[in-house]
Amino acid sequence: MTDIKMVRREGALPARLPVRDLARACVRACALAGAELGAVRAGLREVPEVLLDDGAVATAFVSERHLSVNGRAPVTFAPLSRFWRTADGWVRTHANYPHHRERLLSALGVSEADVERALAERSALEVEEAVYAAGGLAVAVRTAEEWAAHPQAAEVARRPLVERERLDTARVRALPPLPPPPAPLLPAAGVRVLDLTRVLAGPVATRTLALLGADVLRVDPPGIPELPDQHADTGFGKRSATLDLTHDRAAFEELLREADVVVTGYRPGALDRFGLGPEALVERRPGLIVGQLSAWGAYGPWGGRRGFDSLVQAATGIALLQGSPEQPGALPAQALDHGTGYLLAAEILRALTERVQEGYGRVVRLALARTARWLTDEITAETAADGPAYEGPEPWLAETDSALGRLLYARSPVSFAGGPVDWSRPPGVWGSDPARWHAV
Repeated sequence: MTDIKMVRREGALPARLPVRDLARACVRACALAGAELGAVRAGLREVPEVLLDDGAVATAFVSERHLSVNGRAPVTFAPLSRFWRTADGWVRTHANYPHHRERLLSALGVSEADVERALAERSALEVEEAVYAAGGLAVAVRTAEEWAAHPQAAEVARRPLVERERLDTARVRALPPLPPPPAPLLPAAGVRVLDLTRVLAGPVATRTLALLGADVLRVDPPGIPELPDQHADTGFGKRSATLDLTHDRAAFEELLREADVVVTGYRPGALDRFGLGPEALVERRPGLIVGQLSAWGAYGPWGGRRGFDSLVQAATGIALLQGSPEQPGALPAQALDHGTGYLLAAEILRALTERVQEGYGRVVRLALARTARWLTDEITAETAADGPAYEGPEPWLAETDSALGRLLYARSPVSFAGGPVDWSRPPGVWGSDPARWHAV
């Protein structure tokens, strides 16, 4: 049994729903999994004590808001990413990326100045379907009861919070033993992680694996740059490269041949045409661990739809639970994204431990909508407050110089005795690194 040293703080992540409890549970699971892997690889008799502080957790769960670049505050949502009144209720749109903005405007057939009027003339469900048909992102704001009656909600409810599948292929590269402390215990040292994710859960997961020593290489298509502030927030510890999977396939296959983990965060089916489904990946790389993230789950009538945390909150009733029919609200953090990210990192770390012990890979799957169900229906909030108040993020913020400028950022909340206290490197310029692994 691993010891956990916990500091509870009153006022951390206040919400009508048990957000603090979700955040605490996700980070705890990740820290436990990291400490366990470190103990196994370093040959320790006991798993290191996990250190959990609500202040660190609350600060990290809004890391994108605490980021500053040369003193400039980040841009978290574009003007067209918000709640809008419709003829019969509300709709939530997401248009942070330029291509999503253009698809939203195309679906509505208006300029940006006329979006409010166009939406007010249509029903929320009509907008939802029209925008999705155009490849954009909009979701009708539903009550919890309306979501429960939706066929996608029924599919989500049938699944466990984390779907795990053992792959009957043995590893092809064993991880070497780690030296025991006093050197920082880096459980994922030597682990090669191919990061094919965007916004926000996937990058949070791989950022955490980088903290714990993994060689994380994020690969993006060259024609769709990441949003600069998002890259600055989630790029700590990683390298960033671009590859066109149509023309640079040989380079990608070379990366895959030496990867231990592949994490994907694009909508279900989007990577299948490139032969990047789990089965195809494992066929080419036995022993691989595959982590898959989606918004709605890779099943049901919405299985192929795009989605983001804010949209899942709107669809599943969270926006109305946090606000009201007169004005929908939002959680105090993008908790579905951050929480799912830490859960995914935890499951990958556990899969690595199992691979060390048994020699087999795993596929692990998580969905923001399933995390939302966990938050709304399955977590019981703690009522007792037995610790100090959360008085602000300052104790858990740090500064560093980088190729992007002077960064103020939130440190990771994942902590255990003898483990790392910060990332080994700040984020670099998006797409500026070579698409190859560090030498082992």
